Amino acid sequence: MLTLEQKLRIIESFPELQRKDVSLGRINFHFEESVYDKKNVVYHLHLNGNGFVYAELVQGYPTDDRGLINIRDFTEDELRDVVAKSILSLTGTSVSKGDALAVAGADESAENEEEQHREVWRDGEGHTLTVFFLEDLWYVYAGENLDCAFETYEETVEYLEEEGFEKHD
Repeated sequence: MLTLEQKLRIIESFPELQRKDVSLGRINFHFEESVYDKKNVVYHLHLNGNGFVYAELVQGYPTDDRGLINIRDFTEDELRDVVAKSILSLTGTSVSKGDALAVAGADESAENEEEQHREVWRDGEGHTLTVFFLEDLWYVYAGENLDCAFETYEETVEYLEEEGFEKHD
């Protein structure tokens, strides 16, 4: 079982999620750009590592009556996959358990190398932008906020370099 710290590291790697500390030391993560009233992706992540991910709109996951799946015993890959699919489902896209996703390295296969691509860029003043590929577009995030999106990686790099950013590993 992953520890709370390990789960937080995985979940916080999704720049589109916003952390919300709630009662009893539990943590929720919201997807504010959800096209539905539902915004919780991660629900009541507890100090002991137990918690839930909203997967009602993701086919193939057994959920409770609230649409949640328990992530207590999930591996890193399983957690990353279900969180990515939960986010994608809240954009209005139909998703099933077996789908290959282009979020935060959810699919590690070589044929999806471009889709799993994620980079961090910094400028001389210490500002950081995160770049990742999702459903045919390259997204640039400033923290939790979408800065812009491009159709090609080349356009993305050109923009970032024009704005004074350099790629960091």
